[in-house]
Amino acid sequence: MFVTTAGRTNEEMVTLARRIAGELKAEFVPRKKRSIAAIQEAKPEDCLVVGKERLELFPLGEVSPFFFHPNSAMFRIKRLIKGEADPLIDAAKLEKGMSFLDCTLGLASDSIVASYVAGEKGLVTGIEARPELLFIVDAGLRSWDSGLDSINEAMKNIRVMGGYSLDYLKAQKDNSFDCVYFDPMFDESILESDGIRGLSCFAVYEGISKETINHALRVAKKRVILKDHFRSERFKEFNFEVYRRKSSKFHFGVIEKE
Repeated sequence: MFVTTAGRTNEEMVTLARRIAGELKAEFVPRKKRSIAAIQEAKPEDCLVVGKERLELFPLGEVSPFFFHPNSAMFRIKRLIKGEADPLIDAAKLEKGMSFLDCTLGLASDSIVASYVAGEKGLVTGIEARPELLFIVDAGLRSWDSGLDSINEAMKNIRVMGGYSLDYLKAQKDNSFDCVYFDPMFDESILESDGIRGLSCFAVYEGISKETINHALRVAKKRVILKDHFRSERFKEFNFEVYRRKSSKFHFGVIEKE
């Protein structure tokens, strides 16, 4: 991957782009009024564009960029505000002050909702293996203005960690988090929203092994939650109790510790 600036740039943006390239250990390529496609033709790699208002990641061969946005978290939280239910929150039995480990951060939609419910005294941690995705999502969580202070605070309160979920789980003490959550969405080709579809080429297919589940059960104080396709064999393989949802392609499974 290389880093460049938006088409209309200035010295401040160039300086920022160079700094980001250094943090990501990537090459900085001056824009020189060229299109992204033209630069990628000469340098066939993914491209991170540093703009005035946001970061955009152009995967090689893709026309549309990926950029951070709260995705489904916005309308899910608005439903919670109205007193309606959220299937993840119900499955996790999440309440204010609880801790939640999201082992598959992605666009952080689930973590944002969890952080909103857990509140200021709660703790939500998300793990992401791809450094460029981690950088964009972390920056977006700290800078995105949703128009609602409660959602902005929920995003800023999320602790984002780089690495693989199994490695992170191995390093945690017993009963470190109330809930441990997995959403291996990239194992199914049901990428329904544009935001999720934009993530598919950055997916890290780490998979969920028996070792991963065993460490999750050790780290979880209350329960382990799995969101998976309704056809998935993982619910049965790892003994999850399934919360089936009518006319939904995804169900939630739970293993209770208590």
